[in-house]
Amino acid sequence: MLQRILIILFLLLGQHLALHAQSGQRFGWQYQAAAKVVHGTDTLRNAWAGGFNSPQFSTIDLNGDNQLDLYVFDRMSQRSVAYLNVAAAGGRAWKLAPEYAAIFPPDLQGWALLRDYDCDNRPDLFAWAPGGNIRLFRNVAGAGGRPTFQLVNDQLSFFNTTNNSGNIITGSANMPDIRDINGDGKLDIITFDWIASSTVELYLNNSAACGGLSFRQETSTWANLYGCTATCTEFLFGNVSCRPGQVNHTSGRNLLAIDLDGDGDQDVLTGRDYCTELVSLTNQGTALQATMSASSVNTNFPAGTTPVRITNFPAAYSIDVTFDGRPDLVVAPNLYDNQDTVDSRQAVMFYENTSTSNAPSFAFRQSDFLQRDMIEVSEGAAPALGDLDGDGLVDMLVGSTSRANANGRYRSSLYYYRNVGSRTKPVFKLLDTDYLGLSSRRFAGLKPVLVDLNRDGALDLAFSTAVQNQNSIYYVLNTAPAGQPAAFNVGAAVAITGIPNRLYDAPCFTDVDGDGNVDLLLGTNINTTDFPGYSLRYYRNTGSQPLSQAFALVNNDFGQIRTSTGTRPVNLHPTVADVDADGTPDLLTADASGDLHLFPNYRAQTGLFTDRTDVLYNPVTAQYQGVQLGSGRLAPVAADLNGDNIPELLVGLETGGVVAMAARSTVLATSPAAVAALAFSVYPNPATATATVEAAKPVRVALLDVTGRTVRVSATAARQHTLALEGLAGGVYIVRCETTDGVLVTQRLVVQ
Repeated sequence: MLQRILIILFLLLGQHLALHAQSGQRFGWQYQAAAKVVHGTDTLRNAWAGGFNSPQFSTIDLNGDNQLDLYVFDRMSQRSVAYLNVAAAGGRAWKLAPEYAAIFPPDLQGWALLRDYDCDNRPDLFAWAPGGNIRLFRNVAGAGGRPTFQLVNDQLSFFNTTNNSGNIITGSANMPDIRDINGDGKLDIITFDWIASSTVELYLNNSAACGGLSFRQETSTWANLYGCTATCTEFLFGNVSCRPGQVNHTSGRNLLAIDLDGDGDQDVLTGRDYCTELVSLTNQGTALQATMSASSVNTNFPAGTTPVRITNFPAAYSIDVTFDGRPDLVVAPNLYDNQDTVDSRQAVMFYENTSTSNAPSFAFRQSDFLQRDMIEVSEGAAPALGDLDGDGLVDMLVGSTSRANANGRYRSSLYYYRNVGSRTKPVFKLLDTDYLGLSSRRFAGLKPVLVDLNRDGALDLAFSTAVQNQNSIYYVLNTAPAGQPAAFNVGAAVAITGIPNRLYDAPCFTDVDGDGNVDLLLGTNINTTDFPGYSLRYYRNTGSQPLSQAFALVNNDFGQIRTSTGTRPVNLHPTVADVDADGTPDLLTADASGDLHLFPNYRAQTGLFTDRTDVLYNPVTAQYQGVQLGSGRLAPVAADLNGDNIPELLVGLETGGVVAMAARSTVLATSPAAVAALAFSVYPNPATATATVEAAKPVRVALLDVTGRTVRVSATAARQHTLALEGLAGGVYIVRCETTDGVLVTQRLVVQ
């Protein structure tokens, strides 16, 4: 009976697939600038980069053009960002290249530094591992010279004697440096101790040749340096104890080994948590025998220019960012969370190396390196789209969480970007960083929504915000007629009652049931008095008055939405739009995992909703993949910005910026010639343990059940694939073959 039902379902699905193939469309997004963005008189070069909170910088050739590109790992959001080194008017420039971020491992945490350990001129990836250990990924050349990272060691270790050996542990907060300290051509490891972060440990690479990973602990008190805990800048040397005092800091120091005076040995730049200074310590000894004293210390580094002052936990990076072959200095906070009232809008200090000798000379250039060229509202960016000035063009608001005042109180605001372009070529110009003056309310985590709540044809403003550790959702009705500039009186804002008040709950106002009234979908965090938490709740608009009391709970786990690991999503944020332009509204959610989940035609779904996560096309790999936008609070919104009747997708990130994507279609096999070119066979069919797929050209293969769920995948393009069928229920399945340029064909397979 089950077999018969499955075959019937397959026949119905086959009709759907045939219609879908005739349409020639497979929906997905691709990273693409949604609009030009203008601040003052400057058009931002990389407006949609997504912001930075705690960026770490390394260089690597990403695209095989023999130019060093830029890799940025944001520690707080655990997000990888890539920039290409490209030709530009008057020289070279950094160009955002988000498609290359997928090259890097998706589970990076803590810190990530690119260093060439095996002397093949391809930087490898050293990264933090759980327990404060160090992982190493080897850079293996891929197609077109692109890096491919393979894990070769998940716990670097040292061995001195049987009783003196173990893992090389950096701790939970410290960032080490990995560099040739003794001048033998092999990478060594230098780090503050993981217990108290007061002494410097040196692990020398004593392998026989470059590429080996044999380390010994040379010393646990390198340079006889002791960092005291009571102040930010006190260091002692030799057998001298730090003066007693209250410990004002937790463990954590960053370290960069760098030759500051051109004498051939390594000096040190270091910053610590809860401190603003970057301290330099000059090595007065040699490469083999480091020596430091009180005269080594400079707490106003660099001398002769604006000294480094980072709001918290400065970390330094020696990289060439001016394309002249000389390593410059970039300094940024290395925070692992933002509980310390840090405003990160201008947090990356850049010092140009103006020296032509071996001793660098650093001149301060800017406090917002790369950030100057992007939308950056500090943290927790949340965009909203709608026509605010009545000119028929879609404008943009961006909510924020910011702490711009001296005593660290919240000063969240709305950034207003007016669309000064045209219907087909949008241009967002920043007009106001405190639209409607909401910063005076001491809000946190502003998430705006532009929606016609009362169905009078004019967009109203709703927003979610945190006040004194509780979340509230307010709305302000637009008193202007439809088609006129919006008129909002925030003094008349009304709070919606009868809904949870957990921090960072996220609203989406949309007509769920098709009755013409705007309902509420609410992404909730945990709430002990109103179970379950971490769910999407559906509140129906009953049409009663007042509007603030019109929303009645219908389903407290709408769609039974879960993460890719099956857990309930934290910071769930929904939005609804017809993103694939098929005439039916789709549900899109983001959460703290960094994933996007698309639920096509969600009104037709019941119970556990079926989603798609492989919705991002990557032109570098020529594959669809999941969207990875880092951890924290994400805020998606979709609207047609360029007049093509297909919505663009914007996602606000924890790091205070916004990323943009445009819809992309992949051509399916729509002609006999295309079908013949992609002819493939599946045998045996029916099958039991395995099935073989053979195609006329290299393809990637996926096996789907009749609900469209992927149950097996063979992601490497090849002409022959073997599918393991053990563990699958008997029935009809769909074998989907896709070429590297996106052409698709399908066949059915019966599993017995």
